[in-house]
Amino acid sequence: MPYFDAASAAPLHPVARQALLASLDEGWADPARLYREGRRARLLLDAAREAAAEAVGCRPDELVFTPSGTRAVHAGISGVLAARRRVGNRLVVSAVEHSSVLHAAETHAAAGGAVTEVPVGRSGAVDAARFATALDSGTALACLQSANHEVGTEQPVAEAAEACRAAGVPLLVDAAQSLGWGPVDGDWSLLTASAHKWGGPAGVGLLAVRKGVRFAPQGPSDERESGRAPGFENLPAIVAAAASLRAVRAEAETEGARLRALVDRIRARVPELVPDVEVVGDPVRRLPHLVTFSCLYVDGETLLHELDREGFSVSSGSSCTSSTLTPSHVLRAMGVLSEGNVRVSLPAGTAAEDVDRFLDVLPRVVGEVRERLGAPAAAAAPTAAAGPLVVDALGKRCPIPVIELAKVFGEVPVGGTVTVLSDDEAARLDIPAWCEMRGQEYVGEEPSPRGGTAYVVRRVS
Repeated sequence: MPYFDAASAAPLHPVARQALLASLDEGWADPARLYREGRRARLLLDAAREAAAEAVGCRPDELVFTPSGTRAVHAGISGVLAARRRVGNRLVVSAVEHSSVLHAAETHAAAGGAVTEVPVGRSGAVDAARFATALDSGTALACLQSANHEVGTEQPVAEAAEACRAAGVPLLVDAAQSLGWGPVDGDWSLLTASAHKWGGPAGVGLLAVRKGVRFAPQGPSDERESGRAPGFENLPAIVAAAASLRAVRAEAETEGARLRALVDRIRARVPELVPDVEVVGDPVRRLPHLVTFSCLYVDGETLLHELDREGFSVSSGSSCTSSTLTPSHVLRAMGVLSEGNVRVSLPAGTAAEDVDRFLDVLPRVVGEVRERLGAPAAAAAPTAAAGPLVVDALGKRCPIPVIELAKVFGEVPVGGTVTVLSDDEAARLDIPAWCEMRGQEYVGEEPSPRGGTAYVVRRVS
C-alpha cells in the first residue's frame, strides 16, 4: 500500500531501526553516572549530539534533545521571550507557521504579550522585506519556518535572518520539514526539528540555541540537557534519531532529485487529468517530495477515504487541523482553494510505478465523488434570464455552497450577479477561488440578515 504522507511522519529508516535495537542493549543506563554502564551511555549520547549538531550546523554544546519537536518549539519561544522581556514583548511570526508556533503565540498574547502575524502571498511565502518591517525596537523574538508543512514552499530564511540580525532580534527557525534534506541557510539564532519527520523514531526533538542568544528556560529544570529539557533522556531513540539524520543526509541529493521528478510529474499531470484543480504552493522554491492540490466540488475528507480504499495514504492539508470544520490556516492565509485538498508527500524509496497508479486512480475517484455530490459537469452557457439570483446554502458544508453556485450560474446573464448565503467558513476561501478559476468577478461579502455571510459573484463572461 503506497504511503504518501511522509510530511506527517516518515517511515522508520533502516539505519534508525538498527541503531535503536543496538542502543537498547548498550544505552539503557543513566548517562549522568560515572560507573562503566553510565560512561558507555554517555559516550552514545555525546556521539549522537555531535552527529546531530553537524547536520544542523551548530556546536554540540548548543544543541539539546527534547521529547518532541513541539516541545522544542515551545521551549525555544518561551525561553527567549522570558530572557528578553526587558527588550520588549513582541513576537513576530508568519501566518503559515506550524500550529506549535501559533499555539505558543496565542499563549503569549493571552498573557499580555504582543503578536505580529506577517501575511504570505498565494505561493505561501512571506515577503522578506515585509517580514523585516514587522521588526521593531520592542520585538523580543521572530519565528519563520524553513519550509511549509502543508504546501512545501520554502521561506526566505537567509534574508529574514539578515534582517533580524540588523534589528538585533533573534530568529527561531522551525526546520522540521526541511532538516532531512539539508542544513538551513542564514544566520539564524535558534532552530527546532523533529526526528519522525526524517525517518527517526517519534519522541525526539532538537533545539539548537546559538551562543550569545539570551535564553532563560521556563518551568522546573534539572541538570540534564543544559536545563532546557528536564528528565531522563530517551537514549535509544536519540541515538536512532541522530544516526538516521546522518543517513538521510547522505542520501538527500540523489533521492531528492528522484522524488522531485516524481512530484513534477504529479504537478503537471493532475491538472491535465482532473478538471477544476488548483495546484498550490511555489512551483520552484519548494521541498522536493511534497505537492498539494485542491479539487473543486469535492469533499476533501471523502476524497481521502476513497483514496485510502484504493490503497493510497495521503492527507488533507495539515494533520493538525484535519479534525476541524474550518479551513487549514495555511490555505486560508494563502487565499487559495481549500475544498478537495490533497497533500502528497513521498517518502524515500517511493516507486515511480506507485505514482503512475495514483495518477491512474485519481481522476476516477474525483469523478465519482463529484457525481455523488451532484456537481455540475461543465460550466453552463449564459441565458437571457434577468435579475440577480440568491442561493441559500445556510447549514450546508463544503463543497455544497460552491456546487450550488455553479449549478445556477448559467441562469445569470453577463453582468448579472449571484449571491450565496453560507455559514461555512470554507466558503470565504472557496467562492473567491472558484471565481478566479472560472474567470468571473468576486464582488465581495457582507453580513446576511438571515445569518451567515452573503458572498456576491458577478458574471463577466
